[in-house]
Amino acid sequence: MVRVRFAPSPTGPLHIGGVRTALFNYLFARHHGGTMILRIEDTDQTRFVEGAEEYIMNSLAWCGINFDEGIREGGNFGPYRQSNRREIYAEYAKILIEKESVYMAFDTAEELDALRADAESKGQTFTYNYATRQNLKNSLNLSKEEIQSLIDNGTPYVLRFKMPENRVVELYDEIRGNIKFNTNELDDKVLMKTDGLPTYHMANIVDDHLMEITHVIRGEEWLPSLPLHALLYEAFGWTAPKFAHLPLILKPSGKGKLSKRDGDQLGFPVFPTEWHSGEEVFRGYREDGYFPEAFINMLAMLGWNPGTEQEIFSMDELIAAFSLERVGKSGSRFDPDKTKWFNHQYLVKKTGKELAELYIPVLKEKGINAEESLVERICEMLKERVRFISELWDESCFFFEEPAEYDEKFLKKACKEDTAELMKKLVDILTPLDDFSSANTEAAVKSWLEAAEIGFGRVMSPFRLALVGAGKGPHVFDITEIIGKEETLKRLKKLICKL
Repeated sequence: MVRVRFAPSPTGPLHIGGVRTALFNYLFARHHGGTMILRIEDTDQTRFVEGAEEYIMNSLAWCGINFDEGIREGGNFGPYRQSNRREIYAEYAKILIEKESVYMAFDTAEELDALRADAESKGQTFTYNYATRQNLKNSLNLSKEEIQSLIDNGTPYVLRFKMPENRVVELYDEIRGNIKFNTNELDDKVLMKTDGLPTYHMANIVDDHLMEITHVIRGEEWLPSLPLHALLYEAFGWTAPKFAHLPLILKPSGKGKLSKRDGDQLGFPVFPTEWHSGEEVFRGYREDGYFPEAFINMLAMLGWNPGTEQEIFSMDELIAAFSLERVGKSGSRFDPDKTKWFNHQYLVKKTGKELAELYIPVLKEKGINAEESLVERICEMLKERVRFISELWDESCFFFEEPAEYDEKFLKKACKEDTAELMKKLVDILTPLDDFSSANTEAAVKSWLEAAEIGFGRVMSPFRLALVGAGKGPHVFDITEIIGKEETLKRLKKLICKL
């Protein structure tokens, strides 16, 4: 049975890279009929941010990423918040001590900073590893009496993993294939901190084992930690899960990892939903008007491809098609315009009724109470022209209120010396019509133009200007049918006065 987990830290809002990691875990689990777990990794209390945990869960729920086990869902492998598992980690730390896989290090932060500064002054880098640990203040060098004395005096210490010397660790990644590491290039990572809480490395291994995780699917930034994690499984005598490290999401330029700063500079969100930090508000895809299914579809295509030309996938289709074999090794460039394209594809697939339900609240905010059937018709007519619900107003405002002003550039282009007289004649043609349907008004106007041998554009461009106030909008006679005869004539007469 496949069991995967998404394990974020509540240190702030969830970046879209984290959402994609959660998504790929979710797709993999559902594809194999497995279990999806949410585990909150909050052992670093210095970076804990109030409200971040709720934000993570609510954002993923908006995305349609659901969990089988977790803080809200419960389950047989809890607690699912690491800060509630302190006693468990202490128990397994004792096992590593007994196996001599770890050692106690009593070096202070000030002492280590001094060593780093000294190394930098010589153009070197200080690393706590096989080459330096024999000369530092730790249980590998101190006598039992010295160690006990330090403990009795309450001297803080950490537990460091004793990295084997000059060993080649060969591992397999489900995306990247065979990878080799030499332990001499690795440092002795801290596994238990002075506060008695584990670091990510320790807690992650213990939790994944106890929660029976079969596949660890995470970002490639954790690839350098892979040999340590593999050696920890070995130290405990456990079978390691399979690992898959996802490629980075790159900046729109293709150079470097996508960051919040890129979104700020280029004007797009990097968080799924809005995040409040004090008085500062960070944009979210939900609040920017994206449909969750469009957002998810876009993320799925960053780093994974189906091997076909298909780009639009429902969640069910993604689940059916997803495999780790189709995940690429190299980073995927984020394209803000492509993201908008995805939203447009989902918008046009919605019915006029579905769009009207979303647009009517926008109209009500503007003090406009329109019949639902009318709004449905307008939405159906205009949906090909917009990418977001918020854009509907600019494309449809003239259906609900007459133009307050005219586009000067289009006015000069559309209106000539005889335009006012032509508009007066147009009023005369439209006034007697009882059937003001699109087809009937168009037939009447065309008949007049053909009989009088008047060029179509000489009349239709200023006619559009009168109705819309600019050179945009759907078919002119569809507009007249919706706003009605009285409003059409009123707007024509207003333009005549202007001219």
